[in-house]
Amino acid sequence: MILTEFDYARPAGLDEALALLSGTRGARILAGGQSLLPDLRSGADSARLLVDIRRLADLRGTGRTPDGRHVRIGALTTLADLAADQLVLAEAPELAAAARSNGDPQVRNLGTVGGNLAAAGRATDLPVAAIAADAVVELAGPGGRTTLPAEEFAAGTAPAGQVLTALLLPAAGPAAAFEKSADRATRYPVCATAVRITADGPRIAVTGATPRPLRLRGVEDRLRGGPYSTEAVLAAFRAEPRELFVPGRGTSAEYLGHLAGVLTARALQRAERALA
Repeated sequence: MILTEFDYARPAGLDEALALLSGTRGARILAGGQSLLPDLRSGADSARLLVDIRRLADLRGTGRTPDGRHVRIGALTTLADLAADQLVLAEAPELAAAARSNGDPQVRNLGTVGGNLAAAGRATDLPVAAIAADAVVELAGPGGRTTLPAEEFAAGTAPAGQVLTALLLPAAGPAAAFEKSADRATRYPVCATAVRITADGPRIAVTGATPRPLRLRGVEDRLRGGPYSTEAVLAAFRAEPRELFVPGRGTSAEYLGHLAGVLTARALQRAERALA
């Protein structure tokens, strides 16, 4: 049972979708619907108009940008397709692993990249991988297209009325990994970490254990130049303020900080092995 009444529109193109969204207060985008529809059923969310963008084929699929330096992933690409995509597996394995860790096959077959990145109030898996990859989100609005770093998008700084159209991330090869400890009931992360080893040092991001997906620059600085042993990574995490980690679901901040360190050590060691 849906507890809220709404109108429904299925635009044939992106411009039509943007016009509907800007012209109706309370309009919401419907793509995979994995978060929105349960919230409408429970009354946790409401909408005056659902703008169904699932027909917009140009928002699906992956490929290299013309300069070959980035991988472009359409916002309507399903999590299942992302997890199995050979280009993503080769150039952004942390993102493929994050997609693969989401829910069950039904969730992955319906859920979309854009929906997972934009899910408000939920600790989902793709944002942390996108942040570690130094990705940017591509947004379309009445004024045209723009980009925003994934870290800023995860902080909720995107302008209102924008549609997430794609994720763009550097094509950096296999030196990246994702690790997750999941809630058994929901499959949302109790803690998830994503890492990417670059010439400038490691990029490390955490979600679930923190208020929102965060890049941990302090940990990165302590680990710059290695080693990535479990002991060194745990010491780097112990130096972080405990206030960074938010207790919940029967877990303490100290436990979550330790868990984040253990998962990050595993991810860094796997990424390092990929370089060998």
